[in-house]
Amino acid sequence: MADQTDARRFIPLNIAVLTVSDTRRPEDDRSGDTLSQRLTEAGHRLAARSIVPDEVPAIRERVEAWLRDPGIDVVITTGGTGFTGRDVTPEALEPLFEKRMDGFSAVFHRISYDKIGTSTLQSRATAGVAQATYVFVLPGSPGACRDAWDGILAQQLDYRHRPCNFVEIMPRLDEHLRRGASIAV
Repeated sequence: MADQTDARRFIPLNIAVLTVSDTRRPEDDRSGDTLSQRLTEAGHRLAARSIVPDEVPAIRERVEAWLRDPGIDVVITTGGTGFTGRDVTPEALEPLFEKRMDGFSAVFHRISYDKIGTSTLQSRATAGVAQATYVFVLPGSPGACRDAWDGILAQQLDYRHRPCNFVEIMPRLDEHLRRGASIAV
């Protein structure tokens, strides 16, 4: 089983949080609050926070701006991962992924299943790498945000986590861009 070692020092990341919702406002954005609180308590920096409606152009525009910002290492979205007509966050963001992180969805659903059973099937949580930035697409409930942070992100965004973590490979996420080579799909 993985562990954390104090032999390495903690490296704080700059994390942006996006809530996707037609109804949430800053004063009642519990999922955004949950993520913001957890990431700052872990020692990371809340680099940006925003709320956009459930519309592909609005979601994509906000995230693309953050992807261009060299001061943002990670983007976490909450909301818009279900099956209703207004749930379009995966459609907005997956086309931006240079690499998908299928394991994130699998582990998220395993954790979620332990808490809510087969209802986890109603989430299309996903993740990937875009422009050397990690992007995590979470459901809109505070419970799902807690589960994703506590069960996956807190460990993988901590440089001290062993045997491996996302932080230690961050300097190499853009190797293909620096080489000027395209990835054949």
